Amino acid sequence: MNPAATETPDPNWRRTLHIMVFCQLMTSIGFSSIFPFLSLYVKSLGSVTSLGTDLLAGMVFSCQALTMMIASPVWGVVADRWGRKPMVERAMFGGAAILLLMAFVRSAEELVVLRAVQGLITGTIGAANALVAAVVPRERTGYAMGLLQVGIGVGVGVGPVIGGAAADIFGYRAAFYVTSALLAVAGVIVHWGVREKFEPLARPAGRRGFLAGWRQILAAPGVSATYSLRFLDSLARMAFVPILPFYALELVADDSRVNSFTGLVIGSAAAAAAVFGVFIGRAGDRTGHRRILIASSLAGFSVFLLQAWVTEGWQFLLLQIGAGIAHGGIITGVGALLARYTLHGEEGAVYGLDNSINAGARALAPMVGVTVAIWFGYRAVFASVSLLYLAAGLAALWGLPRSMAPRSGREGRAAGG
Repeated sequence: MNPAATETPDPNWRRTLHIMVFCQLMTSIGFSSIFPFLSLYVKSLGSVTSLGTDLLAGMVFSCQALTMMIASPVWGVVADRWGRKPMVERAMFGGAAILLLMAFVRSAEELVVLRAVQGLITGTIGAANALVAAVVPRERTGYAMGLLQVGIGVGVGVGPVIGGAAADIFGYRAAFYVTSALLAVAGVIVHWGVREKFEPLARPAGRRGFLAGWRQILAAPGVSATYSLRFLDSLARMAFVPILPFYALELVADDSRVNSFTGLVIGSAAAAAAVFGVFIGRAGDRTGHRRILIASSLAGFSVFLLQAWVTEGWQFLLLQIGAGIAHGGIITGVGALLARYTLHGEEGAVYGLDNSINAGARALAPMVGVTVAIWFGYRAVFASVSLLYLAAGLAALWGLPRSMAPRSGREGRAAGG
């Protein structure tokens, strides 16, 4: 394999990036559209075992994250051996098929099984990140990851509205038809629109198996610290979600506005992360993503600590928008540094591990948040989240290399910290 060829940016990288941003928008709309009513769908299906529907509703959310945590690293290594585009198609077409089957389940237990299978075969974010990181010039990865976040953020904001409206008008099962169709269309667009010039990474003598590849990635300077930032950010972003409506009840005078206020908070934070992620990512490309990550983590610490002391809904909303901006800076910085700290040709394994870590944090976070709320109250949850961001800032300060000397050929690249 010619090392120089693998380091040459794909001349069509902008086309690939724009297609992937649009497809991320569609898949995010699809996956998030079922969130508003998924628990209600579980209750409407009922149980055929002795398990309660409340427990099954929790399993519907957690099992998907757990199976994705297990499967994502494996799919990532497969991507490095067989191509990143096929992995994107696998995630989109596989998700379309599974979500279509969810419209025909007869019990909550069947839905839990399909959600577990969904985690095993999907993972569109990790697959898309790997494809984009493989084709975009390294000095533009912050900008590219920011644009991908725009697609995700807008999709997460729009999806629940579409899914909720479809469920109200046509019923729960109809919403799965819409979701499945969106994922299938996104897969077709990727199939016909993306051209990947894939050349598999040469495997050095003596290096065999998945574990050896993962050890090599984790041993690279800065990688473990970057993954720790991903875990802490994902844990922090999900820990307060289960108690958010209850905390809103303390801040909003009119109880009838709690649901709309909660939706406004979630949507505003997601929009802030999406919009500002592009600008922060571009700034990181110029000034260094290490600085951006430190600043974003400390900003997250400040705004979440203040949220533990708010007394009015508008105060909480503004601070959540600030938290969204900090989150946007972290996710774009993490995505960019993973590309810069690792070797070209390993993008699938790198972002597969990243997706696994994110899924593990999402599975753990609700339990952490609820436990803190039970023992210490709702406000303590936000104070605890602020400490997670403080830990992230310290991890970035001490764990991320200030700079990395350029290395030639297949040995590595400049990190641009």
